[in-house]
Amino acid sequence: MAETRALGTSGISTIPLMLGGNVFGWSADRAASFAVLDRFVERGGTLIDTADVYSEWIPGHIGGESERMIGEWLRARGRRDDVQIATKLGMLEIDGGRGLHPDHIARAIDASLKRLKTDYVDLYFAHRDDPDVPQADALGAFSRLIEAGKVRAIGASNYTADRLASALAASDAQGLARYTVLEPHYNLIERAQFEPELQPLALKENIGVVPYFALARGFLTGKYRTAADASKSPRGSANVKHLEGNGPKVLAAMDKVAAETGAPLAAIAIAWLAAKPAVTAPIASATKIEQVDELFDALDLALSVDQMAALDAAVA
Repeated sequence: MAETRALGTSGISTIPLMLGGNVFGWSADRAASFAVLDRFVERGGTLIDTADVYSEWIPGHIGGESERMIGEWLRARGRRDDVQIATKLGMLEIDGGRGLHPDHIARAIDASLKRLKTDYVDLYFAHRDDPDVPQADALGAFSRLIEAGKVRAIGASNYTADRLASALAASDAQGLARYTVLEPHYNLIERAQFEPELQPLALKENIGVVPYFALARGFLTGKYRTAADASKSPRGSANVKHLEGNGPKVLAAMDKVAAETGAPLAAIAIAWLAAKPAVTAPIASATKIEQVDELFDALDLALSVDQMAALDAAVA
């Protein structure tokens, strides 16, 4: 069993790995989704990430597909108390509205709970900032959800450091619920959005960090090494762009660590993230049991100081 880490001051603890649910009901059908979820829990995982908007971007989908799949899995297994569910709101249109208006927050949580077939979520994220709603208004709505027992803790995703800091100040000044977890875009090859400002803020405020795109949409698995590899998946075209930048250098550094450790590249990418300051648990998704096992290989991988330095140096 891997070590557990406190997720900031949320009251939630997790192993240094969070399962991404964006693929459930999309590239993972019911059988594949259930198998991945079962394997994740079997290996000691507890924290599962989803969002109400997953996977609205697919033709014919309306959003909520991932939450519904997780809800069906929860009902089929007959247990809820040994897993922790995180979901997000703000990007999916509900009754003609999006964002963090208090009325929208109240409707969104009830819709998510219905799809997830549960009466509470452990962690509820603002999926993105909403500059049109005063921070205190949104935080007040989140506070009411916590008081009602529908949500245990709240977090922010895709916030800038300035806006996260102002939200924390509003919480402290008015006695409102506080964002205790941050879900930023952060991985070995994409570091500029997190490290300069969000990382020191998270450390200062004791905020748990659960980075998404931990594998850079699959690029850090080594799957995309030439432009021709773009056809390997729906995300391929978004990945080959890295080959024109630091991508080849990063993959070469990872290949060297893989030769030294015997670990798969996915595990190296997760282990690097998990070792970075402020990071509690990287988020990664899987569509096959074998991929879940590769993610768990990261929990047994202790990168040396020299290996961490070599990986760091691969990105300008």
